[in-house]
Amino acid sequence: MINGVHAIIYSSDADRDRVFVRDVLGMDAIDAGGGWLIFALPPAELAVHPTDGPAEHQLYLMCDDINATVAALEHNGVEFTRPVSDEGWGLLSAIRLPGGGELGIYEPRHASPLAIQ
Repeated sequence: MINGVHAIIYSSDADRDRVFVRDVLGMDAIDAGGGWLIFALPPAELAVHPTDGPAEHQLYLMCDDINATVAALEHNGVEFTRPVSDEGWGLLSAIRLPGGGELGIYEPRHASPLAIQ
């Protein structure tokens, strides 16, 4: 059966983004060979949303206190691409990755299946 999730971020500067995830976001990693870092993620949840457009996939980091997380990351030089907004289901923002990509970050306000595991 399914026992985990392997998420992938495609980047025009993967080396810089790997260093960012390891050193700035503080995620533990192993070297799978040749400097290819694979990061341990905190617990995850998966949602399926309807769309009238093309199917796409998104990756968001979750936190308990977005304002404290934003302040700590900004202190470490992280650029935020949008201010914190209240979406009802949670407080949402996004960070710029060194390779130019964007990574969503949010403080959920919805019920989580993680609480029942």
